[in-house]
Amino acid sequence: MKFADWTQRTRRLATGRAGRRIARGTAVAAVALAGAWLGIMLGGAVRSNVGPVELGMSAEPSWTGETVLDAHPFGTLLFDTHNAPVGLRVTLENINPDRARGFLDDPRFSADRLPALLEEELSDGVRTLIVRAAFCGLAGALVASLIVFRRPGPALAGTLVVAVAIAGTGAAAALTFRPDSVVEPKYTGLLANAPTLVGDAESIVTRFESYRVQLAKLVNNVSQLYDVVSALPVYDADPTSIRILHVSDIHLSPIAWNLIRSVTTQFKIDAIIDTGDLTDHGTGPEDKFVEEIGTFGVPYVFVRGNHDSMTTQRAVRRQKGAVVLDDSAKTVAGLRIYGLGDPRFTPDKSVSVDSNLESLGALGRSHAAKLARLPKQVDLIAVHDPTVAKGFSGAAPMILTGHSHARSTELLPSGSRLLVQGSTGGAGLRALEHDEPTPVAASVLYFDADTHRLRAWDDITLGGLGEQSVQIQRHVETEPGRTISPVPTIAPSPTGSITVTPTP
Repeated sequence: MKFADWTQRTRRLATGRAGRRIARGTAVAAVALAGAWLGIMLGGAVRSNVGPVELGMSAEPSWTGETVLDAHPFGTLLFDTHNAPVGLRVTLENINPDRARGFLDDPRFSADRLPALLEEELSDGVRTLIVRAAFCGLAGALVASLIVFRRPGPALAGTLVVAVAIAGTGAAAALTFRPDSVVEPKYTGLLANAPTLVGDAESIVTRFESYRVQLAKLVNNVSQLYDVVSALPVYDADPTSIRILHVSDIHLSPIAWNLIRSVTTQFKIDAIIDTGDLTDHGTGPEDKFVEEIGTFGVPYVFVRGNHDSMTTQRAVRRQKGAVVLDDSAKTVAGLRIYGLGDPRFTPDKSVSVDSNLESLGALGRSHAAKLARLPKQVDLIAVHDPTVAKGFSGAAPMILTGHSHARSTELLPSGSRLLVQGSTGGAGLRALEHDEPTPVAASVLYFDADTHRLRAWDDITLGGLGEQSVQIQRHVETEPGRTISPVPTIAPSPTGSITVTPTP
């Protein structure tokens, strides 16, 4: 055999041995990790008493890391608490009615003793879960490796891999733990239960001092729900906050009226703002649809959309409680609101809705310049098209709009917050033309009664055809008192005027 042939054969053998080692190592790690997860799932769950509530705690795989509180049958709360490939699921298994009633009857208990008690008991439960899950994971890895490989060497190696993985996951969860995530839960469940479980936005924002205090509020809310299962507690509206319901793009959908009525009642709404496209074609027969506005019992602020005609606008104005804003401002529920109707009417699609974006932006900037010269500053601006809305950047702290049928929010460079609402009507009957239905969307905005600044908002989304199952995402304004930049000086267009109506 030549030396070159011998060298090549040796390299092939070495490469083959290395490949086999990598394959064996990968197989050992895969079997051990699978056994570990099986062990954690079968034996890693624990039960712990936290205040009056008996909780079931378990670890589960999660790419993003999260904590899920399952308050069945009322719904679930999801908190973005950490970044690690493991999630914590907390299930309300039972409640001690006597102890819960004692917490509810003695307010000093919840204010002074309950936060510390809950923190201690919850910490004990989490520590027990960590120890038990780690033990069951290591045991599952060892047993699975012994069953598959039948040798102690691979079994010990697999157990070591799982030990390193558990330690790394625990370290990642501890380093990325975010206790403040408790103020921004995502709720999924029945709409009637949402305000009680999610909590009061004003209390969360202005009285939020620590994770411990908010934990006490959450347990108290759950205790109230379980203490009166047959008659859910009335949501205690906070009198110091102004609650605005933002809806848009109803498009003749009766689903929207059902949602608006439920949310207005459950969340104690002070006023409703509709940013347009209430109808589809703006015709006279569609005027009958708007008669529902007079039944809500709160002011209904309306700005015309590109699917609403002047006929539609006049029909809305005739309704009880309706406030139509078209290049005008008015004080509603304590907030100074300016509204501008959409300059286009395109129900027949003869004019592209997104045409001439530059002129739409210029329209917004022109009206913003005129608005800046008013003697009384406005708190909120409502228009239909987001392009027009961005032209008002800097003219008010909050700008509401719609049109795109997709919810989004943006903090503009001027400091103004732009909230684009989705379709509160699920885009009407036209949504049935698509494979996936358009979500039904609305938002509850919480304003400070003294500063008139936004403090928090709840994004409400219905994914199905009914109006009972709902998802709510809580958001908190991080800098409610930020400075709003002045509007750039732009010469207004020669047409149009701002009409300021007196405060009611």
